[in-house]
Amino acid sequence: MQPLLECVPNFSEGKNAEVVEALVREMTSVAGVNCLAHELDSAHHRCVITLAGEPAAVGDAAFHGLRKAIELIDLTGHSGEHRRMGAMDVCPFVPLGTADMALAVETARQVGARIGDELAIPVFLYAKAAQREDRRILGNVRNKQFEGLQDLVGQDPDYTPDFGPDRLHPTAGAVGVGARTFLIAYNVNLQTTDVDLAKAISKAVRERDGGLARVQAMGFFLDDRNMAQVSMNLLDYGVTAIRTVFDEVARLATEAGVGVEESELVGLVPQAALDSATAEHIQLRGFDPEQQVVEARLKAAGI
Repeated sequence: MQPLLECVPNFSEGKNAEVVEALVREMTSVAGVNCLAHELDSAHHRCVITLAGEPAAVGDAAFHGLRKAIELIDLTGHSGEHRRMGAMDVCPFVPLGTADMALAVETARQVGARIGDELAIPVFLYAKAAQREDRRILGNVRNKQFEGLQDLVGQDPDYTPDFGPDRLHPTAGAVGVGARTFLIAYNVNLQTTDVDLAKAISKAVRERDGGLARVQAMGFFLDDRNMAQVSMNLLDYGVTAIRTVFDEVARLATEAGVGVEESELVGLVPQAALDSATAEHIQLRGFDPEQQVVEARLKAAGI
């Protein structure tokens, strides 16, 4: 297989399907770029779009996507459960095929420089593409969100962008551009409205507070579902598997007298990380391997 990159831009729009479709059209107008999946989440007010193709084409598509997002997304009127700092909030590149991480890092930095120069959007490099150790974890910057960064970028040297102007775009904010291995976005919905319980479970399972290795987690309340959610990023499914995460969340919920309603994926998952038996065990909602497994989507796209 030729060197390929997956690009998974997250945009701060999870309610207006027409906006998301316009973003997909703009990015797939670049020759050689395939959209493997796109999902909207109204509670988080966020969408995840998964692209794949040759590195130069995928990088160009990401640039086009942000340019379109500047036209269509205004963060001054945006609110949702998920933390965000930009219209295109994050844009990670993931090596596929014979591509290695060095190629993903090179592409991320090239795209970041282009965004800063041509779109005047401040860029914070993160994960493997980071040029500062304190930027490897995206949350170190994004936790301040769009509103908080307005008072920090241009004032505090710790928040000097890697590329672009030393000020937020007034409506599109900033963007995190990175390079990483496969990340699995995975949520467990609890049979309770107690968001404090979801936050407590999140703290117990996330790595930074002594929980499961390579797991990030936060607790949210889903207005549209009227239930609490443990929302997670699994940074290395080979270190901590999806089933392990589910079992620990379910155990902690059961100890508190609460059941699990279901779990859900956001975006795609590698075939090695999930099979049908595991999907049943973790109460995964509507699992469809043909639509949610990255290898199946690549095959369907003829890549």
